Amino acid sequence: MATTLETAYDLFIGGKDQPGSTGEQRILLDPATNEPLARAALGSRDDAHAAMEVADRAFRESNWATEDGARRGRALWKLATLLEANADAFARLETLNQGKPLREARGDIGYVVRTIEYFAGLADKVEGETIPVPGTRFDYTIREPLGVTVHIAPWNYPLVLAMRSVVPALAAGNAVVLKPASLTPLTAVALARLAKEAGIPDGILNVVLGNGAEVGEALVQDAHCRSVTFTGSGEVGSRLALLAASRLVPTTLELGGKGPVLVLPDADVDRAAKAIGYGIFGNAGQMCWAASRLLVHESLREPLVERVRAIADRLKLGPGIQDGVEMGPLVSKEQAEHVLDYIEVARADGGKVVAGGSRATEDALRAGNFVRPTVLVDVPATSRVVREEIFGPVLVVTSFRDVDEAVRLANDTSFGLLSAVWTRDLGAAHSVARRLESGMVMINESPMTFPQTPFAGVKSSGLGYEQGLRALEPFTRRKNVLVQLGGGKRPA
Repeated sequence: MATTLETAYDLFIGGKDQPGSTGEQRILLDPATNEPLARAALGSRDDAHAAMEVADRAFRESNWATEDGARRGRALWKLATLLEANADAFARLETLNQGKPLREARGDIGYVVRTIEYFAGLADKVEGETIPVPGTRFDYTIREPLGVTVHIAPWNYPLVLAMRSVVPALAAGNAVVLKPASLTPLTAVALARLAKEAGIPDGILNVVLGNGAEVGEALVQDAHCRSVTFTGSGEVGSRLALLAASRLVPTTLELGGKGPVLVLPDADVDRAAKAIGYGIFGNAGQMCWAASRLLVHESLREPLVERVRAIADRLKLGPGIQDGVEMGPLVSKEQAEHVLDYIEVARADGGKVVAGGSRATEDALRAGNFVRPTVLVDVPATSRVVREEIFGPVLVVTSFRDVDEAVRLANDTSFGLLSAVWTRDLGAAHSVARRLESGMVMINESPMTFPQTPFAGVKSSGLGYEQGLRALEPFTRRKNVLVQLGGGKRPA
């Protein structure tokens, strides 16, 4: 299968492409030029309910949930093999739709391949347990799939963050309805087609395009919905959680962060600077776990800020599809304006811009959504720029005097997704890691994750977890079975 950019993309329901019921379409723009890229069907509430009905029927009537898990594993492994064979085409599609450099998109697709392989290996390991009980009885548990699971994915890592929950749900035997972000639906549709080719039954993986307020809420409210996984803003996540809670439907939410990087006085400044640059300028800073707050010991502030400034100034901006580009555009005009507004807030609050701070105005970049990699210093701790998630290539620098102050500053946020610590003293690193209110801590490392490592946040960063051995558990229910073996009179 060769994945190419098509003129129009439809919904994918029941194993086939189909237009939305209203016939409406959305024009998708190339973030690098704001020129039309493709058209995508705009699904409606009716389409959402139709997809849920198809998924429920497939769950009950196909053998996906009841067959040997090894067969599900083989189908998923074939999907991984097909995706790897088409990796370059998928990466180009992701870059054109989302804007990130092709190098990053290739890494994303490779990560999705590894994710599918990992959970393919777990599909036949959904195990129960035996429990000792009194008398002539035998007690055991079974883990069963939930039914139809709903997955609402964001636009910053379109395929990675969709498949992070979709694949374990499939491995556990569920049927899935995926709603990708309205801005970036193309690789989700392409992947669903590939799943059909891999032998995943029709109706087990469905993709519904459309606006979140209409289609997303309709999916969550549908009577067939048995689980909701959402990655995105806290406001939307809270709204979906309330809708799900009204029907006692479990949710997994990943809602962003304001990641602190603590650089202690004995840190390797050069290594730290490179990791900090990657952690805030990668994907143009459009990352839930972006290392967006630099907390540096006052003795290292000047040399470290200078190194990070130099990295920001020399990054090559351009359309992600071009060779050598190190940072692409933001996903939309609105997102670029959103980021630039925060930079102006920093200036108004007394902050200083030491790198970037503006839109890129070169002829080749002017039409796109390019914001220069930005480093801010002297921004007051009370500023919105310090406290709110910007979701762009903007680093805020604060210095500290001792470790206690660093930890206090790091934890002084409503978020708790990712933190990082840089020091040569691993004893101090482990001590600080225990004190950080964060779901993940990097020690002498840039933001990094693997399919086998848990991805989770605390506080306003979310609810539940994804990835790792236990990632199938939220997509199963535990049933207890008690067997009387002895017969006759029951013991008192």
